[in-house]
Amino acid sequence: MSDAVQPVRPDEATPELVEFAGRVFAAARAGDAAALAAYLDAGVPADLCNERGDTLVMLAAYHGHADAVRALLERGADADRANDRGQTPLAGAVFKGEPEVVEALLAGGADPHAGLPSAADTARMFGRTELVERFGPR
Repeated sequence: MSDAVQPVRPDEATPELVEFAGRVFAAARAGDAAALAAYLDAGVPADLCNERGDTLVMLAAYHGHADAVRALLERGADADRANDRGQTPLAGAVFKGEPEVVEALLAGGADPHAGLPSAADTARMFGRTELVERFGPR
């Protein structure tokens, strides 16, 4: 038997599991790096995602929480995992104008050309020329 965490089908989710997942996602939105680290250290999957495909990294990045992003990436979260609309955490951070989050994601290996639109495309759309230059051509 594998130790890998198996996905839970919606019809199998208990109210307790739904409530717990809600707390984990709330910690990502609030930037509670210590709580996220504890959850992942206790076995919560690093790439846990919600019904829209937003991972914990996506939520932390979009809400401007660089320390939470770093804590998640240090525990194996995928810096480039796109949500159901093809958006990556780095593109979200560029869109929201979060330079510290952009730095944390790049340090964690994020690809500025991943996703649709990519972070590079987003930087171009919003006239963030310093990022356009930094990300360079594909």
